[in-house]
Amino acid sequence: MLSNSPNTDTVNFRSLMLGASLGLMGFMASQTAAAITTKNISYAVDDQVYESYYAEADKADAPFILLIHDWDGLTDYERKRADMLAEEGYNVLAADMFGQGVRPTSIEENKRLTGELYDDRSKMRRLLQGALNAGRLEGNVVSEGTTMGYCFGGTVALELARSGFPQKAFVPFHGAFDIPAGQSYDKTSGEILVFHGSADESVSLESFATLGETLEAASVPHEMVTYSGAPHAFSVFGSDRYDERADKRSWKRYLDFLEEEYK
Repeated sequence: MLSNSPNTDTVNFRSLMLGASLGLMGFMASQTAAAITTKNISYAVDDQVYESYYAEADKADAPFILLIHDWDGLTDYERKRADMLAEEGYNVLAADMFGQGVRPTSIEENKRLTGELYDDRSKMRRLLQGALNAGRLEGNVVSEGTTMGYCFGGTVALELARSGFPQKAFVPFHGAFDIPAGQSYDKTSGEILVFHGSADESVSLESFATLGETLEAASVPHEMVTYSGAPHAFSVFGSDRYDERADKRSWKRYLDFLEEEYK
């Protein structure tokens, strides 16, 4: 999930939505029922191998989406979301931010792995660039893409926004909004769409409002949506924090937003 605080992240499991085993180091493609193509893509950043998941739409010139996982790594949850978006006509790279085979199984591991990246934003940005390069090698125009993320991944998506990398949009689902020292949104190119639960005990409504004020002051186009009663990680189906109403409404708004951006 997502902040520098060791107590804000509480979800440590995913419902297994895909079922199929995903091979390592790979480019072994498979066909889903919706005629999308999926495969694993391996690449190196700082001499470490990372393994991301790629879901390709059955559509020429499909827009590109970079999807960043939660604090427990790239799991079947993110793969399922990538498939859902590919079925809507988007090419999606679900990035690996921890390394090939590094899939934490405890809260302590989650905190350590995300904490290392929170403390080293330069590495976080290099990993983002590595994932974007992998998406580019698949034939995508990544500078016209959208970056989204869940919890920790939402925080990472906003890191890319502040870096000045040009994209259509940056979309955190229940992310954190703290800005590291020395950073700002002055170089942000692209719109920011935020989905947040009003009952989130990890990221306050005050923090949400402060982000809005910050984006307004920086003249960054933005849309910010809250859902009453929705807790942190409200979109994670299969977890005890899942809020069906907030999930369905945010997903619908997200799909509508993408259609508006790419129509």
